[in-house]
Amino acid sequence: MKVAIIHYWLVNIRGGEKVIEALLEMFPNADIFTHVYDPKKTGCLVKHRNVFTSQINKLPFAKKLYQLYMPLMPNALMDFDLQKYDIVISSESGPAKGVVANPNAYHICYCHSPMRYLWDMYHEYFKGAKTLVRHFMKQLIPNLRLWDVMSSNLVDCFIANSSYVAKRIKRYYNRDAVVIHPPVNIEKFLNVERKPSDYYLFFGQLAGYKRADIAIEACIKSGRKLIVAGGGAKKKDVKKYSKTGLITFTGRISDDEIFSLYTGAKALLFPGIEDFGIIPVEANAAGCPVIAYSEGGALDSIKEGITGIFFNEQTSESLIDAMDYFEKQANLNNREDYNNHVKQFSKATFMEQMWAVIKQKKELN
Repeated sequence: MKVAIIHYWLVNIRGGEKVIEALLEMFPNADIFTHVYDPKKTGCLVKHRNVFTSQINKLPFAKKLYQLYMPLMPNALMDFDLQKYDIVISSESGPAKGVVANPNAYHICYCHSPMRYLWDMYHEYFKGAKTLVRHFMKQLIPNLRLWDVMSSNLVDCFIANSSYVAKRIKRYYNRDAVVIHPPVNIEKFLNVERKPSDYYLFFGQLAGYKRADIAIEACIKSGRKLIVAGGGAKKKDVKKYSKTGLITFTGRISDDEIFSLYTGAKALLFPGIEDFGIIPVEANAAGCPVIAYSEGGALDSIKEGITGIFFNEQTSESLIDAMDYFEKQANLNNREDYNNHVKQFSKATFMEQMWAVIKQKKELN
């Protein structure tokens, strides 16, 4: 079989790129198509592969400003000639699924998320954008939404990375989706020895929707220590909250440092809504409990009462109640339970489930 893999852009290595890595392991001769490719940051991922880019890659500062060119990407997908491929796998959370495959080919879309800025998070992105960007958003988003829905008809089979994303695919595209969780490198955390200390942990890029503010506010109000790990913290917030003596900001951290933080944290606080959320799985693989808001991909990645607990309102008060319960009543110390739970998120499980869907769907086609 000749296989083409379409990924929205290759400019860093995060969760979506880990899916590409696993797919390339499954299909070592697959060709890759993407809007923007930065070999300095992702060359190791696609080493010795054929990588084809759209016209977006030639635009000024595309490797840094690629998201500003997003309105041009649907048309740019027409640059890709996929007529010789038997299987097309589009990796979607930016424009990727709108490619035109051979009529006899089978097009699978692995959807990390319907584009957030078009749908459920439109208002949050709009509020955070500059005046000029907001102007263009109002002009462009309606047509992009129409394209996004219409291009879903080019897909033979949708695969969602979580039940939460599957529901959104159904709402926006009126299509059913198979749920296959993305691969997580759980093996590197399974042998971490837990030595819980006196702090809670928030880990991740400090984007607004991750709601680090709830974790910070809850810990300050309740007199608990919190380590906030990850890039994106504003200097004024670091200065303001560090004065309390309760909140510590680490900035970006190394793999060794995150091992240490998972080892010592009482629990990981996860107050945002994620499409899936790899970090809670990593924490659980290290034997670290998770206290999460009961919405989004966390409902798939955390087993309540076994590897974590949920709080039901996205407020600091609700999180404080959950931490009180966790400290007084929750008994989440069985490492074997953690290890058994996270096996479903391994690369081997991902590949096995993907093969099963590809085989079944291709035979039906």
